[in-house]
Amino acid sequence: MAESGGSGRGPPCLGAAAALRRWEQLRRRAATPWARGLLAVAAGLGLLYAVLRVPLRLRDGLAAVTMFLSTLTPKFYFALTVTSSFISGLIFVFEWWHFRKYGTSFIEQVSVSHLRPLIGGAENSPPPPAAFSAGDNDTSRQNMPECKVWRNPLNLFRGAEYSRYMWVTGKEPLTYYDMNLSAQDHQNFFTCDTDALRPSDTVMQKAWRERNPQARIKAAYQALELNNDCATAYVLLAEEEATTIVDAEKYFKQALKAGEMIYRKSQNCHSQSPQHEAQLRRDTNVLVYVKRRLAMCARKLGRIREAVKMMRDLMKEFPLLSMLNIHENLLEALLELQAYADVQAVLAKYDDISLPKSAAICYTAALLKARAVSERFSPETASKRGLSTAEINAVEAIHRAVEFNPHVPKYLLEMKSLVLPPEHILKRGDSEAVAYAFFHLQHWKRIEGALNLLHCTWEGTFRMIPYPLEKGHLFYPYPSCTETADRELLPTFHEVSVYPQKELPFFIHFTAGLCSFSAMLALLTHQFPELMVILAKAVLRVLWPVSAPSVLASS
Repeated sequence: MAESGGSGRGPPCLGAAAALRRWEQLRRRAATPWARGLLAVAAGLGLLYAVLRVPLRLRDGLAAVTMFLSTLTPKFYFALTVTSSFISGLIFVFEWWHFRKYGTSFIEQVSVSHLRPLIGGAENSPPPPAAFSAGDNDTSRQNMPECKVWRNPLNLFRGAEYSRYMWVTGKEPLTYYDMNLSAQDHQNFFTCDTDALRPSDTVMQKAWRERNPQARIKAAYQALELNNDCATAYVLLAEEEATTIVDAEKYFKQALKAGEMIYRKSQNCHSQSPQHEAQLRRDTNVLVYVKRRLAMCARKLGRIREAVKMMRDLMKEFPLLSMLNIHENLLEALLELQAYADVQAVLAKYDDISLPKSAAICYTAALLKARAVSERFSPETASKRGLSTAEINAVEAIHRAVEFNPHVPKYLLEMKSLVLPPEHILKRGDSEAVAYAFFHLQHWKRIEGALNLLHCTWEGTFRMIPYPLEKGHLFYPYPSCTETADRELLPTFHEVSVYPQKELPFFIHFTAGLCSFSAMLALLTHQFPELMVILAKAVLRVLWPVSAPSVLASS
């Protein structure tokens, strides 16, 4: 028993030891170079088999597809091409509409917004350029906002001009964004913290916040019932209820009488408390606004010398309010009088490097220099003998003006149609160009040859501006946000001028070509069905030369 039991336990131990010895020998042999080479050859043969197996299946699949396509009728090809043309046409129309409305391709925008972060493009993209890259040492200008909306110094009257335009044409000349900015301006100019002490001013404080014009007018009459000397109520009625300039002037004269009385009272007690100082600022704003609008009424009614005198007196009385740009009203009135020496005197004061520029400043300076040479200017003569010193100065002034606002020449040369200017403008934008050309086109036409000189020279500006536009020539680089802001300020029926002119995106060209090609195939398939079937079979032979002939022959 003992022997049999011992013999029964011995063999498993010997077998395990032998297996371990065999495994150790095999491992040592596998570590040799020839064994590694043999394994590499085996792996390569396995990979080759896997690679060659796929084309065999693809060939069978291509043969099946070719068999299916060869059995299709010309009606199927016609329906396929018509559907393809229709779908690509819809995509093309949508892409074109999106580009005209927003200035970008929808497909490109989606790919940049959603696909680029997935592939890591957002991390490698360069940072956007600063709003003002010129003048690195001037940190104050670098911190300025890229696009600032300004009050239009020559804005029209809502009741007497904007509303009459809407009654005649049925089109709304002002956008909601523009009117909302005006409401904010009125609240800043005509209200203060002490309005709660006076019932009439409390009513007017609510009136400026009303969106409905009739509600504002009704509130103005309520304020006059509480206080017959409420100047801001007369201002609102002059702006919105008066349907003619004569009626608006009557309201403003009543506002001037009440405003001067309130202003004198505020002057006597402005040093008593901060609340009285705030009230004095409000009363000063009301008085300046009323006098300026009265001067504009006189200008519109033909009393130009009276308007010039009122503007000069206003600028002398309140010299610190230069941010209201009253000098632009004065420039336009002096140009109407053809007092060019006085215009030059105003430009000498305000066309300074330390002061903000505007289209009125730059283009008026160009107009005065063009006036000296435009009557005798001829492009043929100038090309033969060269430009004189005065002509060079005029051309440089035009280039300077065009660089500041490149949208103006198209309106002055009547290459684009004008609309009523908005109540707010964006400097260097299309809205400023519309506002300038609306009032100054007549002054350019009055000077013989000025528009001809502008026509011959304005496009030369773009050869002087560095490209890409991250660098400016005489001014800071042209801001990139003007198109978006101008679309908010100008009415929808106006075609906004865009600078620099954007090229059509790739996908618009692609969808247009795809739509045209599909439509052409649909037409040919409808007119010549048998010929198109032969063409389709020929294309199949070119694409699949191995499997297609046998399948097509059998079919």
